[in-house]
Amino acid sequence: MKKTLVMALALFILVGLVYSQVYKGKGRVAGVVTDEEGNPLEGVTVKLFYVKEQQGFSVKTDKEGKWIAPWIRGGQWYIDFEKVGYAPKKISVELQEFKKNPEIKIALKKIEGLIVTDEIREQLEKGNQLFDEKKYDEARAVFEKILAENPDAYPIWKNVGNCYFAQEKYDLAEQAYMKILEKDPDNTDAMIAIGNTYQNRGQTEKAFEWYGKVDVNKISDPVVIYNIGTIYYNSGQFKEALVYYQKAVEKDKNFTDAIYQLGLTYLNLQKNKEAIETFEKYLKIDPDSSRAEQVKAFLNYLKKQV
Repeated sequence: MKKTLVMALALFILVGLVYSQVYKGKGRVAGVVTDEEGNPLEGVTVKLFYVKEQQGFSVKTDKEGKWIAPWIRGGQWYIDFEKVGYAPKKISVELQEFKKNPEIKIALKKIEGLIVTDEIREQLEKGNQLFDEKKYDEARAVFEKILAENPDAYPIWKNVGNCYFAQEKYDLAEQAYMKILEKDPDNTDAMIAIGNTYQNRGQTEKAFEWYGKVDVNKISDPVVIYNIGTIYYNSGQFKEALVYYQKAVEKDKNFTDAIYQLGLTYLNLQKNKEAIETFEKYLKIDPDSSRAEQVKAFLNYLKKQV
């Protein structure tokens, strides 16, 4: 029985190996990938998928942007081209096994921001999970590995910086965030992150220098806008805080914390009419909480002053 089992297992393994290579044949296809200006792109992942057998494999382009896929079977193939920083492209081609296939020439379009490939996405998810588990050194190692293999994925330096930031290693966090600005000098997220490192180091004026570089209109997250406004507010810089709180409320009209702080800011700036209008808006959203009672008290006081 043992002999039969071993033979059956051997047969299973053999069948598995044959099945795993069913896309293989005697054909060959090659190509070159460039950017829109015709410059060769190295490190493009070329994924070849044999439609008939629903299997495939991947190769990468060399320094000249060239790639070769040998030992293929004839038939319909899907070919994907992926590189960080470029819009992916998919084509469908009919390839010959016993005839010469024409060279495939592809130009990829450079885009702003980070386009995440499947491979990078898998690694990012692993790193983010480690980060959520507060395993910051392990998470950082994953992010740094992605960057080593994909230098164009520079926005991931923010993940590296966040690991250092969580460990209160603010100097190293700043260095990581600066890597983003080397590639993208106007990156809003990186400038805010650097400002946050100075704020947490107790260097508020330096933090304000970095926050001052940011155009508030380019910040999409109302919570980020609110947080910066609160730093200004707590430092007694009410005019600056006003700009951020106004923008936060503009982004999210039901953001009660921002509405409340906006009202307080108007109050500190002695803009009583605007404070009344803001607090009244607050009560339409939150009429019954303990903070609503404070707002009502503010309104009673302000209306006596008008």
